[in-house]
Amino acid sequence: MVLWPVVALVGFLVLTGLVIAMGTSTTARYEREQRAAAPSTTRASAGEPVGARAV
Repeated sequence: MVLWPVVALVGFLVLTGLVIAMGTSTTARYEREQRAAAPSTTRASAGEPVGARAV
């Protein structure tokens, strides 16, 4: 009598975990591709160091 609700709950949890795992790996791959395609804007591209003052 209690077996089928337990089977349904375990199946739901397994499928939820599968969806989360697939989404996590896909998101990580997407972010890697975006970082590789985008130019680096965080580094200083000028010849002077960050925080240097003009004299």
